Amino acid sequence: MRVMQVMGSDKRGGAENFFSRLCVALSHTDIKQDVVIRRSAPCKQDLLAGGIAPVELPFLYSGDIVSKMLLKRRIARFKPDLVLTWMSRATSICPTGPFVRVARLGGYYDLKYYGHCHHLVANTEEIVDYLVKNGWPREKASYLPNFVEEKHQPPVSRASLGTPDDVPVILALGRLHSDKAFDVLLDAMAEVPGAHLWLAGEGALDSQLKAQANRLGLEDRVHFLGWRTDSGALLAAADCLVCPSRVEPLGNVILEGWVQRKPVVAATATGPAGLIETEKTGLLVPLEDAPALAAALRRVIDGTGLSERLVEAGYRHYRDHFSREAVVARYLEFFRKMVP
Repeated sequence: MRVMQVMGSDKRGGAENFFSRLCVALSHTDIKQDVVIRRSAPCKQDLLAGGIAPVELPFLYSGDIVSKMLLKRRIARFKPDLVLTWMSRATSICPTGPFVRVARLGGYYDLKYYGHCHHLVANTEEIVDYLVKNGWPREKASYLPNFVEEKHQPPVSRASLGTPDDVPVILALGRLHSDKAFDVLLDAMAEVPGAHLWLAGEGALDSQLKAQANRLGLEDRVHFLGWRTDSGALLAAADCLVCPSRVEPLGNVILEGWVQRKPVVAATATGPAGLIETEKTGLLVPLEDAPALAAALRRVIDGTGLSERLVEAGYRHYRDHFSREAVVARYLEFFRKMVP
C-alpha cells in the first residue's frame, strides 16, 4: 500500500511532533510512504533523524495555489492509494484524484476545509462527537489515538535547575498561553508548601506569569525553564506531572507522564477527562479550581502510597492503548479498511 502524509504547519507542537513519530514508525512497516512538509518546518530534523527525507513545499496559506500545483504533481508521481493530510492548511490544498483522501484532526476545526475528504480521523472520541454534531457522517469518522515513544532518559540534575534534592518537584509542560491555565497552577502552588514547580515552556504570558509568581511569594519555588527538548529527563527527576489546562483537546503530556511512571494530576479539560480514570490512572480536578488542584497535588506527594498506585495503573493503560505498537497496529488496520 502507498500512503502519502502531508503536514503544512511550521510550528513545533503536539500535532507536529506526533506527525513525525507516526511517519517514522510507519517507515518500519510494509507501507510505502511519501512525506510532504512545509519548507524548513521544525519536524524536518525529526524526520531526517528517523531516516525519512521529506518533500518540502511552501504552504504559504490555506488554499495556496502554488503549493496545490506542486502537491498535485507529487501525487501524480508517487501514485498513492491514500493521502493523509494533517490539519486545515494541508487539507485545503489537497486535490481530488484516484486515491482515498483522509484528513487527521487534533482539535475542533472548521469543517469547511474538509468537505472533499472521504474520511476524517480524530485523536479523541470527543472530536469524533464534535464532527458528527456538526453534520459529518458518523460512518466516515474514526478515532485513532496518539502514541509517545517509551524512551527513558537519565534524570536532569536538580542542582542545575536551582532545586534542592530533598523537596517534592511538580512538572508542567506547555506553551505559556491562557489555554494552559498556568495562572491557576501558580495560585495552587501557593497552597502546596515546600514543593517546587518546574514550568517548561515559552510564550506570550512569560512576563505575566513571572510577575504573578513574585506577587505570590513563589520566586524561590517556581522555576521557569523556557522551551525544553528533554521532557523525559525532566519527568525522570520530577515527582509529579500536572496538566491544569482550561483547553486541552488531547493532552500528550499525560501520555508522557504515564510512560515515565509519574503520577498525573489534571483539570477536566476534554482531553485529560477522556484519558484519565480519576483515582485510578490519575487525579482529575474541576477546571480553574486552584484549591482543588492544590489538594490533589498534596495528595500525590504526601507519601501515603497513592502515587505508586496511580503510576502502575497509568503505565498499564498506556501500554494497552497508547504505546507505539498498539497505535501503529490501529493505523495499519485503518489503512487496510480504507484501501482493501
